[in-house]
Amino acid sequence: MKRREDLSAPRSRRWQGVQVDTDTFGSFAESIANFIGTARFLVYQTGFITVWILHNVFAPDRLVFDPWSRGFTLLTLVLSIQAAYAAPLILLAQSRQERRDRVMAETDRDVAERTQNDTEFLAREIASVRLSLSDMVTGESFDERLERLTDVVEQLSDDVRSLRTSLDTADED
Repeated sequence: MKRREDLSAPRSRRWQGVQVDTDTFGSFAESIANFIGTARFLVYQTGFITVWILHNVFAPDRLVFDPWSRGFTLLTLVLSIQAAYAAPLILLAQSRQERRDRVMAETDRDVAERTQNDTEFLAREIASVRLSLSDMVTGESFDERLERLTDVVEQLSDDVRSLRTSLDTADED
């Protein structure tokens, strides 16, 4: 027997087995699981079982393939095989759906977080605009301030005139 030189690493397998595209098989499993979960499938299966039983009960003995006397053994076997394949296909479809739901939930959570951040930013911007607008002079307050300034200017003008008049009279004396 030939010895391997390097025993520190496991040897590679030569036979890889059957290569299966998991996405294709998963899609196939989902389509089967989706069909099994429909009313159409239940109607088809009920019709198939009804025809099977009626045929094996009422057909002539030479045409009976699953006799009533043995308790429809072949029908039981067929339904057991169907259940044995249906359960893993349904579980596979559910796990694929869970993965899609998880990705969608993460996406929804990210979108909700971005929306909340945008909303908070816009609320802060609106608050700053409101503060800026509250500091601005409105038309009414501007008119009031202008009227007060006009009154003050007129008062000062009157004071200047009276001072000039008093200075002029003082100079003449």
